Amino acid sequence: MIAENSSRPLHGIIPPMATPLHSIDSLDLDGVEMLVEHILGGGAHGLFILGTTGEGPALSYRLRRELIERVCAQVGARVPVLVGITDTAYAESLRLAEFSAKAGAAAVVAAPPFYFPVGQSDLFRYIESLAQESALPLYLYNQPGLTKTTFEPYTVARAAEIPNVWGVKDSSGQISYIKEVLSLVRVTHPEFSVLVGPENLLAEALLCGAHGGVPGGANVFPALLVRLYQAFLDDSHQEMRELQEKIVELGSPIWNAREDESSYLCRLKCALSILGLGNGLPAWPYRQSAAEERREIEEHLQRYGIISA
Repeated sequence: MIAENSSRPLHGIIPPMATPLHSIDSLDLDGVEMLVEHILGGGAHGLFILGTTGEGPALSYRLRRELIERVCAQVGARVPVLVGITDTAYAESLRLAEFSAKAGAAAVVAAPPFYFPVGQSDLFRYIESLAQESALPLYLYNQPGLTKTTFEPYTVARAAEIPNVWGVKDSSGQISYIKEVLSLVRVTHPEFSVLVGPENLLAEALLCGAHGGVPGGANVFPALLVRLYQAFLDDSHQEMRELQEKIVELGSPIWNAREDESSYLCRLKCALSILGLGNGLPAWPYRQSAAEERREIEEHLQRYGIISA
């Protein structure tokens, strides 16, 4: 069932929610509830669960289903809930799509199946079949750094012709990709959403014609990113530039990975735990931030007024 507030094109700030964990295979239920309200309280226009920032592919299917059910029930019809269904097995992606529909999600999101190489013709067949079999609208997720496969712009344009494919989220980090996709779909399919992932590109992408962003930093400072989007709607370009600079500076200790570190996720979850949103536990085998790193992040958040000293 498509949520009543689903609309095209999807626009605004749709945070990719982190998944608060109590243990390797159990949710921090209080953390989930508080993080959802923190994000929506910041004015977010939607919510994306089980993406990269949500550690979706690292979680058990049982845990993914529990999160889908709980988040959809809590959010209700306030904003659209998008669910990541990326998997190496097509059947598992389809089962998650079916479960998401029954839970009340608005749409599902799929990156290319990873591990085995996938050519563009097979990738299109994969998406075409998934879209036809899914009861919910499908958004493409271009994440070549992790899947080793790119939704080439011409493939995105072909997919836009499929009635149940509603948009694309790009996390390539290349503004040229956003521009090329927009050049192919903006006139012929104005209802097709083009969303940018990296928050350092948000202002530029919006000015190029993107419909919004899916920035991980919106877990920590959602209102700031919503303000940038509102400044765009108001044609306040100077304010956009100032907010973009602040967002990049504020997010720097989270996104700038250290040489010995596997992922930014441990630092993001550390920041959330400092805000009282979960205990900072990432999915296995990632580690929780050490005391020194936690102090650095806490001091940074104090410096920018996210928490009081």
